[in-house]
Amino acid sequence: MTSALDPEAVPDDGDFEFDVVPETDQGFENALAKARAGDRLDVADGIELITTGTDVDGIDHERKERVLQAADERRRDVVGEDVTFVANLNNNVTTACNTGCLFCNFKDTAHTFEAEYDGETDGFTKTPTESRQVVADALDMGIYEVTSVSGLHPAFALDDEHHEMLRESDWRETNYKPPERYAKHPGTYVEQMDAMSVGDVHLHSMTPEEGYHAKRGTDWTYEDVYGRLADAGLDSVPGTAAEILVDEVRDVICPGKIDTGEWLAAMEAAGNVGLDLTATIMYGHVETAAHRVVHLDEVRALQERVDGAITEFVPLSFVHQQTPLFEHGVVDGGASPAEDALMIAVSRLYLDNVEHVQSSWVKYGDERGLKYLNCGADDFMGTILSEEITKRAGGEYGEFRSFDDYVEMIRSIGRRPVERSTDYRQRRAIEGDGPHGPRLGPRADGTPLLSRRDVDGVAADD
Repeated sequence: MTSALDPEAVPDDGDFEFDVVPETDQGFENALAKARAGDRLDVADGIELITTGTDVDGIDHERKERVLQAADERRRDVVGEDVTFVANLNNNVTTACNTGCLFCNFKDTAHTFEAEYDGETDGFTKTPTESRQVVADALDMGIYEVTSVSGLHPAFALDDEHHEMLRESDWRETNYKPPERYAKHPGTYVEQMDAMSVGDVHLHSMTPEEGYHAKRGTDWTYEDVYGRLADAGLDSVPGTAAEILVDEVRDVICPGKIDTGEWLAAMEAAGNVGLDLTATIMYGHVETAAHRVVHLDEVRALQERVDGAITEFVPLSFVHQQTPLFEHGVVDGGASPAEDALMIAVSRLYLDNVEHVQSSWVKYGDERGLKYLNCGADDFMGTILSEEITKRAGGEYGEFRSFDDYVEMIRSIGRRPVERSTDYRQRRAIEGDGPHGPRLGPRADGTPLLSRRDVDGVAADD
């Protein structure tokens, strides 16, 4: 395996000799006809659509618009004119991580958190007690989803039994150090799940990468791990850590992470124990257009194996500004707006068994995020209240979105704003004039969440 952590092993021009390349025997017109007819697309069809034809150089504007129109029509047929969003909070437990992914600037080297470390770190770790307080405060504001995605802290273990097993392991092989080595440690995954399960809040946590971390050094199955987490309060699993589900790409951008097979196995196991799932793609770095479509094909096949447990698909455009990939000169930017639009559109057309496609205002900004709601997407994320991962990578589009923001923006494109639960099973159309606030949460009564001024004021005081 070539490790992109060694800059000398990475081509300066980012020109990798991949096996999966955008070459097909299909034609663009045939692929578009299949999409319009509602026929199931294959990888060759998807490549033709996402490239606007392998017979042309670059993206053909007229063809692109036809793909976007087909996706918008499919969106209208599948989910109608509603644009949904959720009242949620991000509560990431720790930034301590040793995985070394080149697309990420969220993590902080784990040894800087050790009690004997003589220096400073910009990172953080929250105890279970602190996580519970964060969630309780947000629940009082009306949120009903907590999303928690964290670094792979070496002292993080599934539970006390796991700690005992890891203490007897080869620490280097298992990326483990006992909690007492750290000035502050996150407790166990089970303790954090229990702490964040305040009231009837929906807990969306434990990516496949975290699931692997929670069973390392054992012979446990992913079903064992996700079953215990569900008993502790976990409700659904975010399908992040997917990046690109092709190992020749993962070997470049995240050689320390689990491979495609492990990611799929973890997701399937989570679905098997009754947890809802989401799925993502993180694109716009070193991958080819063909890799993007192969990724969609993996997600579609997974959805069949988990009997429809994937509630939404979330395309995540690579934010490059403060990442090692950019700093090492492996990439000089991210996806273009045209590529973003086509990624949304082809996701809608290809994933015929996933009902919802999300447009991320955190990744795209408001103007383009709204535009992509007319390219096949129907969901516009959530209020978030605290977003750290994209911000640390150089994202510039903010950390908070109020209900009034949502209502104004969604109505501006002629669509109907709808508050939803994480699993989309509860929905409430928002009518009338504001101010607006959440009503689906266990303590929500329609009172507006924090205003942007309040959030900026808190940030300024920290």
